[in-house]
Amino acid sequence: MVFASPAASTIAPVLSVGLGLIAATTWGGSDFAGGIGARRSPALLVAASGHFVTLLILLGGCALWQLPIPHRTEFLEGAIGGLEGSLALCVFYRALAMGAMGLTAALTGLLTALVPVVYGLWVEGLPAPLALTGLLLGVVAIWLIAHAPGHGTPPKALLLGAASGTGFGLQLILLKLASKDGVIWALTSARIGGVLGMGAILLVAWPRRHENQPSPGRKHRIYKGFWKTGILAGALDTLGNIGYTVAAHGGRLDLAALVSSLYPGFTILLAAMILRERPTRRQTLGMAVALASVVMLSL
Repeated sequence: MVFASPAASTIAPVLSVGLGLIAATTWGGSDFAGGIGARRSPALLVAASGHFVTLLILLGGCALWQLPIPHRTEFLEGAIGGLEGSLALCVFYRALAMGAMGLTAALTGLLTALVPVVYGLWVEGLPAPLALTGLLLGVVAIWLIAHAPGHGTPPKALLLGAASGTGFGLQLILLKLASKDGVIWALTSARIGGVLGMGAILLVAWPRRHENQPSPGRKHRIYKGFWKTGILAGALDTLGNIGYTVAAHGGRLDLAALVSSLYPGFTILLAAMILRERPTRRQTLGMAVALASVVMLSL
C-alpha cells in the first residue's frame, strides 16, 4: 500500500481543513438562505439571481485586479463545471419534488463527496493512515447528517439524486483543475457556465409555469424580494467556492472535498438556531462523527 508524500501538498493539512470548514459553513448558510427564499419564490429563480449578481462581482474583481485571462483549457474546465453544476442543481430540485426527500438528499450528498474523493485517491495516492480513517468517517458523517428516514421514495427520484450528486462531484473536480491559472478566474468561468445554464433552463421552463397563472395578489407575493435571498445565497456560495478551491488547489482534493461536503450539518445548525428545528438523534450523531473526522484529517 502506497501513501502520498506530505510534500505533494503546498499547504498544511490543518489549513486545508480550515478552508474546507469555511466552505462547509458558507455553503450551509447558502443552502439555508436559498431554502428560506424558496418557500415563497421559485427556487430556480432565487438561485439564478444569486448566480448573476455574483458573476458581475467576480468579473469586476478580475478587471480591477487586472488578472490575466486563463488558458483556454482551464477556462473551459471551469465553465463546463459551472454549466453541469447548474444542470445538476435543477435535477436535484426535480428529484426532491418527486417523493420523500431524506434518502434522495442523502444519496446526493454522499456522491457529491465520493466522486472527488475517489478521483483524488486515484490521482494523488492514498493519504496517511490517520487521514484515510478520517475520510472514511467523513463519508459516514455525511450519510448520517443528510439522511432523514422516509417512505415511498420513487426509484426515479433516487436515480435523479444519484445523477445530481455525480454532477456536483464532477464540478468540484473541475474547479480544482481550472484553478491552475488562478482561483478567481476558475470561479468566474464556473459562474459564466452556471449563468448560461440557468438562463437556458429558465427560458425553457418559465413559459410552462405561466400556463396556470396565479392571482395578481399572489403573483406579487411570490416575486417580491426574491433577489434579496438570492444574492445572499449566491454571495455565501461564492465564499464557499473560494474556500474549497483554495484548499483543493494547494492541498489534497479528497481532503478538501470531504470537509467541504459536510455543509448539510451547518444548514441543520442554522435551522436549529433560527427556526428552532431540532436535529434528529441520527443527525446529532453524524455531527459528532464529522467532528472526529475533521480532527483526524487535521492531524
